[in-house]
Amino acid sequence: MEILQIRRFRRLRSHAGIRDLLQENHLDPKHLVLPVFVHDERESQEIVGLPGHYRLSPPEALNYIRDSLGLGIRAFSVFPVVPQLSKDMQGSEALNREGLIYRTLKLIRGQLPEALLIADVALDPYTTHGHDGVLDVKTRDVDNDATVAILEKMAVYLAAAGAHFVAPSDMMDGRIYAIRSALNANGFHQTGIISYAAKFASCYYAPFRSAIGSATGTANYLDKRTYQINPANIREAIRECKQDEVEGADILMVKPAGHYLDVIHCLRQNTMFPIAAFQVSGEYAAICAAAEKGLLYRSQAAMESLIAIRRAGADFIFTYFAREVAELLRG
Repeated sequence: MEILQIRRFRRLRSHAGIRDLLQENHLDPKHLVLPVFVHDERESQEIVGLPGHYRLSPPEALNYIRDSLGLGIRAFSVFPVVPQLSKDMQGSEALNREGLIYRTLKLIRGQLPEALLIADVALDPYTTHGHDGVLDVKTRDVDNDATVAILEKMAVYLAAAGAHFVAPSDMMDGRIYAIRSALNANGFHQTGIISYAAKFASCYYAPFRSAIGSATGTANYLDKRTYQINPANIREAIRECKQDEVEGADILMVKPAGHYLDVIHCLRQNTMFPIAAFQVSGEYAAICAAAEKGLLYRSQAAMESLIAIRRAGADFIFTYFAREVAELLRG
Protein backbone atom coordinates (compact mmCIF):
# COMPACT_ATOMS: atom_id res chain seq x y z
CA MET A 1 0.00 0.00 0.00
CA GLU A 2 1.32 3.41 -0.98
CA ILE A 3 2.48 5.48 1.93
CA LEU A 4 0.67 8.83 2.04
CA GLN A 5 2.84 11.88 1.51
CA ILE A 6 3.21 13.85 4.74
CA ARG A 7 1.14 17.02 4.69
CA ARG A 8 3.42 20.03 4.31
CA PHE A 9 2.00 22.96 6.25
CA ARG A 10 4.95 25.10 5.21
CA ARG A 11 3.54 25.28 1.67
CA LEU A 12 0.99 27.74 3.05
CA ARG A 13 3.73 29.87 4.65
CA SER A 14 6.16 29.94 1.75
CA HIS A 15 5.16 33.32 0.24
CA ALA A 16 4.09 36.63 1.77
CA GLY A 17 1.05 36.73 -0.49
CA ILE A 18 -0.11 33.32 0.70
CA ARG A 19 0.41 34.29 4.33
CA ASP A 20 -1.66 37.45 3.82
CA LEU A 21 -4.45 35.54 2.09
CA LEU A 22 -4.71 33.06 4.93
CA GLN A 23 -4.30 35.37 7.92
CA GLU A 24 -7.18 34.61 10.28
CA ASN A 25 -7.19 37.73 12.49
CA HIS A 26 -6.41 41.29 11.50
CA LEU A 27 -5.53 44.55 13.19
CA ASP A 28 -6.50 47.95 11.87
CA PRO A 29 -6.34 51.47 13.37
CA LYS A 30 -10.14 51.40 13.51
CA HIS A 31 -9.84 48.59 16.10
CA LEU A 32 -7.88 50.83 18.50
CA VAL A 33 -8.91 53.35 21.15
CA LEU A 34 -6.31 55.93 22.20
CA PRO A 35 -6.25 57.08 25.86
CA VAL A 36 -5.78 60.86 26.18
CA PHE A 37 -4.84 62.63 29.43
CA VAL A 38 -5.82 66.27 29.97
CA HIS A 39 -4.85 68.75 32.64
CA ASP A 40 -5.40 72.44 33.29
CA GLU A 41 -1.76 73.45 32.88
CA ARG A 42 -0.41 75.38 29.92
CA GLU A 43 2.55 73.11 29.23
CA SER A 44 2.41 69.43 28.45
CA GLN A 45 3.99 67.04 30.96
CA GLU A 46 5.48 63.69 30.02
CA ILE A 47 4.01 60.87 32.09
CA VAL A 48 6.57 58.86 34.00
CA GLY A 49 5.90 55.19 33.37
CA LEU A 50 4.07 55.81 30.08
CA PRO A 51 6.83 56.71 27.60
CA GLY A 52 5.54 58.82 24.74
CA HIS A 53 2.38 59.92 26.56
CA TYR A 54 1.72 63.34 28.05
CA ARG A 55 -0.72 65.27 30.16
CA LEU A 56 -2.08 67.83 27.70
CA SER A 57 -4.02 71.06 27.95
CA PRO A 58 -7.44 70.92 26.26
CA PRO A 59 -6.17 72.78 23.14
CA GLU A 60 -3.16 70.44 22.96
CA ALA A 61 -5.47 67.43 23.33
CA LEU A 62 -7.58 68.78 20.47
CA ASN A 63 -4.53 68.93 18.19
CA TYR A 64 -3.33 65.52 19.37
CA ILE A 65 -6.67 63.95 18.52
CA ARG A 66 -6.80 65.75 15.18
CA ASP A 67 -3.38 64.34 14.31
CA SER A 68 -4.39 60.86 15.46
CA LEU A 69 -7.47 60.93 13.23
CA GLY A 70 -5.05 61.35 10.36
CA LEU A 71 -3.48 58.03 11.33
CA GLY A 72 -6.83 56.27 11.02
CA ILE A 73 -7.67 56.14 14.74
CA ARG A 74 -11.32 56.98 15.26
CA ALA A 75 -11.94 56.54 19.01
CA PHE A 76 -10.48 58.34 22.02
CA SER A 77 -10.89 57.80 25.76
CA VAL A 78 -10.33 61.07 27.64
CA PHE A 79 -9.11 61.04 31.25
CA PRO A 80 -8.82 64.18 33.43
CA VAL A 81 -5.93 64.98 35.76
CA VAL A 82 -7.69 66.81 38.59
CA PRO A 83 -5.70 69.23 40.78
CA GLN A 84 -5.24 68.01 44.33
CA LEU A 85 -6.96 71.10 45.73
CA SER A 86 -10.12 70.22 43.77
CA LYS A 87 -10.39 66.75 45.32
CA ASP A 88 -12.32 65.70 48.40
CA MET A 89 -13.57 62.51 50.04
CA GLN A 90 -16.79 62.46 47.99
CA GLY A 91 -15.30 63.36 44.60
CA SER A 92 -17.50 66.45 44.37
CA GLU A 93 -15.54 67.89 41.44
CA ALA A 94 -16.93 65.09 39.27
CA LEU A 95 -20.26 66.97 39.21
CA ASN A 96 -18.77 70.39 38.44
CA ARG A 97 -20.13 70.96 34.94
CA GLU A 98 -17.50 73.65 34.36
CA GLY A 99 -14.78 71.17 35.29
CA LEU A 100 -11.90 70.04 33.10
CA ILE A 101 -13.42 66.92 31.56
CA TYR A 102 -16.65 68.65 30.55
CA ARG A 103 -14.84 71.63 29.00
CA THR A 104 -12.52 69.29 27.11
CA LEU A 105 -15.31 67.12 25.71
CA LYS A 106 -17.25 70.18 24.54
CA LEU A 107 -14.17 71.57 22.81
CA ILE A 108 -13.32 68.35 20.99
CA ARG A 109 -16.91 67.50 20.05
CA GLY A 110 -17.39 70.99 18.67
CA GLN A 111 -14.18 71.06 16.64
CA LEU A 112 -13.83 67.40 15.66
CA PRO A 113 -17.28 65.85 15.33
CA GLU A 114 -15.75 62.87 13.50
CA ALA A 115 -13.83 61.84 16.64
CA LEU A 116 -15.60 59.17 18.72
CA LEU A 117 -15.38 60.27 22.36
CA ILE A 118 -15.45 57.88 25.30
CA ALA A 119 -15.66 59.28 28.82
CA ASP A 120 -14.71 57.34 31.94
CA VAL A 121 -17.32 57.24 34.71
CA ALA A 122 -15.65 56.74 38.09
CA LEU A 123 -14.60 58.90 41.02
CA ASP A 124 -10.93 57.91 41.40
CA PRO A 125 -9.60 61.03 39.61
CA TYR A 126 -11.65 63.21 41.96
CA THR A 127 -11.22 61.66 45.41
CA THR A 128 -8.45 62.35 47.90
CA HIS A 129 -8.26 58.66 48.77
CA GLY A 130 -8.06 57.42 45.17
CA HIS A 131 -10.92 54.94 45.36
CA ASP A 132 -13.52 54.72 42.61
CA GLY A 133 -16.36 55.83 44.85
CA VAL A 134 -17.44 57.48 48.08
CA LEU A 135 -15.51 56.02 50.99
CA ASP A 136 -17.43 55.12 54.13
CA VAL A 137 -15.27 56.56 56.91
CA LYS A 138 -16.42 53.92 59.40
CA THR A 139 -15.85 50.79 57.33
CA ARG A 140 -13.10 52.26 55.07
CA ASP A 141 -14.93 50.57 52.21
CA VAL A 142 -16.64 52.15 49.23
CA ASP A 143 -20.33 52.91 49.73
CA ASN A 144 -21.92 51.25 46.70
CA ASP A 145 -25.28 53.03 46.52
CA ALA A 146 -24.00 56.50 47.45
CA THR A 147 -21.44 56.12 44.67
CA VAL A 148 -24.01 55.01 42.10
CA ALA A 149 -26.14 58.08 42.87
CA ILE A 150 -23.18 60.28 41.86
CA LEU A 151 -22.17 58.23 38.85
CA GLU A 152 -25.59 58.41 37.21
CA LYS A 153 -25.51 62.22 37.38
CA MET A 154 -21.94 62.26 36.12
CA ALA A 155 -22.88 60.09 33.14
CA VAL A 156 -25.69 62.48 32.17
CA TYR A 157 -23.34 65.47 32.39
CA LEU A 158 -20.73 63.69 30.27
CA ALA A 159 -23.34 62.87 27.64
CA ALA A 160 -24.46 66.51 27.61
CA ALA A 161 -20.84 67.61 27.15
CA GLY A 162 -20.48 65.47 24.03
CA ALA A 163 -19.42 61.93 24.98
CA HIS A 164 -20.68 59.34 22.50
CA PHE A 165 -20.08 56.61 25.08
CA VAL A 166 -19.88 56.73 28.84
CA ALA A 167 -17.66 54.02 30.30
CA PRO A 168 -18.34 53.11 33.95
CA SER A 169 -15.08 51.69 35.30
CA ASP A 170 -16.01 51.69 39.00
CA MET A 171 -17.39 48.14 39.39
CA MET A 172 -20.28 49.19 41.66
CA ASP A 173 -23.28 46.87 41.69
CA GLY A 174 -26.31 48.16 39.79
CA ARG A 175 -24.60 51.15 38.21
CA ILE A 176 -25.32 50.15 34.60
CA TYR A 177 -29.08 50.06 35.16
CA ALA A 178 -28.96 53.36 37.07
CA ILE A 179 -26.89 55.07 34.37
CA ARG A 180 -29.01 53.73 31.50
CA SER A 181 -32.16 54.88 33.27
CA ALA A 182 -30.72 58.34 33.94
CA LEU A 183 -29.51 58.76 30.37
CA ASN A 184 -32.90 57.78 28.98
CA ALA A 185 -34.77 60.03 31.43
CA ASN A 186 -32.69 62.98 30.25
CA GLY A 187 -33.12 62.32 26.54
CA PHE A 188 -29.72 60.71 25.88
CA HIS A 189 -31.11 57.56 24.31
CA GLN A 190 -28.31 57.46 21.74
CA THR A 191 -25.48 57.72 24.27
CA GLY A 192 -23.95 54.28 24.62
CA ILE A 193 -22.52 52.51 27.64
CA ILE A 194 -19.21 50.67 27.51
CA SER A 195 -19.24 48.77 30.76
CA TYR A 196 -15.98 47.81 32.42
CA ALA A 197 -17.87 44.63 33.23
CA ALA A 198 -14.90 42.38 34.00
CA LYS A 199 -12.37 44.64 35.70
CA PHE A 200 -9.89 42.72 37.79
CA ALA A 201 -8.04 43.82 40.94
CA SER A 202 -4.76 43.99 39.05
CA CYS A 203 -1.36 45.44 39.95
CA TYR A 204 -0.95 46.55 36.33
CA TYR A 205 -2.85 49.83 36.79
CA ALA A 206 -0.02 51.60 38.65
CA PRO A 207 1.29 53.86 35.83
CA PHE A 208 -2.27 55.00 35.04
CA ARG A 209 -2.96 55.87 38.67
CA SER A 210 0.25 57.88 38.75
CA ALA A 211 -0.73 59.59 35.47
CA ILE A 212 -4.04 60.89 36.84
CA GLY A 213 -2.73 61.48 40.37
CA SER A 214 -4.94 58.93 42.11
CA ALA A 215 -2.13 56.71 43.37
CA THR A 216 -1.73 56.29 47.11
CA GLY A 217 0.13 53.84 49.30
CA THR A 218 3.28 51.86 48.63
CA ALA A 219 4.35 51.56 44.98
CA ASN A 220 1.06 53.11 43.87
CA TYR A 221 -0.85 50.13 45.27
CA LEU A 222 -4.41 50.77 46.37
CA ASP A 223 -6.51 47.87 47.60
CA LYS A 224 -9.73 47.72 45.57
CA ARG A 225 -10.48 44.05 46.10
CA THR A 226 -13.91 44.68 47.65
CA TYR A 227 -15.22 45.86 44.28
CA GLN A 228 -12.83 44.66 41.58
CA ILE A 229 -12.73 40.98 40.57
CA ASN A 230 -10.31 38.45 42.04
CA PRO A 231 -7.75 37.67 39.27
CA ALA A 232 -8.23 33.96 40.02
CA ASN A 233 -11.93 33.98 39.06
CA ILE A 234 -13.33 33.56 35.56
CA ARG A 235 -16.90 32.41 36.29
CA GLU A 236 -17.40 35.48 38.46
CA ALA A 237 -16.26 37.68 35.58
CA ILE A 238 -18.74 36.09 33.18
CA ARG A 239 -21.56 36.56 35.73
CA GLU A 240 -20.67 40.26 35.97
CA CYS A 241 -20.79 40.58 32.20
CA LYS A 242 -24.14 38.80 31.89
CA GLN A 243 -25.59 41.06 34.59
CA ASP A 244 -24.44 44.18 32.76
CA GLU A 245 -26.05 42.90 29.57
CA VAL A 246 -29.36 42.68 31.42
CA GLU A 247 -28.94 46.12 32.98
CA GLY A 248 -28.45 47.88 29.64
CA ALA A 249 -24.78 47.91 28.65
CA ASP A 250 -24.06 48.20 24.92
CA ILE A 251 -20.47 46.93 25.00
CA LEU A 252 -18.64 44.77 27.56
CA MET A 253 -15.05 45.44 28.65
CA VAL A 254 -12.38 43.09 29.98
CA LYS A 255 -9.54 44.82 31.83
CA PRO A 256 -6.59 44.13 31.83
CA ALA A 257 -6.25 42.31 28.52
CA GLY A 258 -2.92 40.51 28.15
CA HIS A 259 -3.09 38.30 31.24
CA TYR A 260 -6.84 37.74 30.78
CA LEU A 261 -7.04 36.40 27.23
CA ASP A 262 -8.86 33.36 28.58
CA VAL A 263 -11.54 35.65 30.02
CA ILE A 264 -11.95 37.43 26.69
CA HIS A 265 -12.19 34.10 24.89
CA CYS A 266 -14.68 32.67 27.37
CA LEU A 267 -16.81 35.80 27.20
CA ARG A 268 -16.75 35.63 23.39
CA GLN A 269 -18.26 32.13 23.64
CA ASN A 270 -20.98 33.36 26.01
CA THR A 271 -22.22 36.64 24.53
CA MET A 272 -23.30 38.19 21.26
CA PHE A 273 -22.45 41.65 22.61
CA PRO A 274 -19.41 43.56 21.30
CA ILE A 275 -16.32 43.05 23.48
CA ALA A 276 -13.70 45.67 24.28
CA ALA A 277 -10.41 44.96 26.01
CA PHE A 278 -8.06 47.39 27.75
CA GLN A 279 -4.33 46.80 27.35
CA VAL A 280 -3.53 48.69 30.53
CA SER A 281 -0.71 50.99 31.49
CA GLY A 282 1.35 48.31 33.23
CA GLU A 283 1.21 46.06 30.18
CA TYR A 284 2.39 48.92 27.98
CA ALA A 285 5.10 49.95 30.44
CA ALA A 286 6.41 46.38 30.73
CA ILE A 287 6.87 46.06 26.97
CA CYS A 288 8.51 49.49 26.78
CA ALA A 289 10.89 48.67 29.65
CA ALA A 290 11.91 45.35 28.10
CA ALA A 291 12.50 47.04 24.76
CA GLU A 292 14.64 49.75 26.38
CA LYS A 293 16.85 47.01 27.84
CA GLY A 294 17.19 45.41 24.43
CA LEU A 295 15.31 42.28 25.50
CA LEU A 296 12.73 42.42 22.72
CA TYR A 297 11.80 44.43 19.65
CA ARG A 298 9.21 46.98 20.72
CA SER A 299 7.12 47.31 17.57
CA GLN A 300 6.91 43.54 17.06
CA ALA A 301 5.97 43.00 20.70
CA ALA A 302 3.28 45.68 20.46
CA MET A 303 1.78 44.18 17.32
CA GLU A 304 1.92 40.63 18.66
CA SER A 305 0.29 41.59 21.95
CA LEU A 306 -2.58 43.35 20.20
CA ILE A 307 -3.24 40.65 17.62
CA ALA A 308 -3.37 38.16 20.51
CA ILE A 309 -6.11 40.23 22.13
CA ARG A 310 -8.02 40.33 18.86
CA ARG A 311 -7.49 36.58 18.39
CA ALA A 312 -8.96 35.95 21.83
CA GLY A 313 -12.17 37.65 20.72
CA ALA A 314 -11.98 41.39 21.37
CA ASP A 315 -13.68 43.59 18.79
CA PHE A 316 -11.56 46.59 19.71
CA ILE A 317 -8.78 47.50 22.11
CA PHE A 318 -7.94 50.44 24.34
CA THR A 319 -4.15 50.71 24.09
CA TYR A 320 -1.32 53.16 24.65
CA PHE A 321 0.29 51.70 21.52
CA ALA A 322 -2.56 53.02 19.33
CA ARG A 323 -0.62 55.76 17.51
CA GLU A 324 2.56 53.71 17.20
CA VAL A 325 0.75 50.70 15.78
CA ALA A 326 -1.40 52.85 13.49
CA GLU A 327 1.78 54.27 11.97
CA LEU A 328 3.21 50.77 11.54
CA LEU A 329 0.04 49.56 9.85
CA ARG A 330 0.24 52.43 7.40
CA GLY A 331 3.55 50.97 6.27
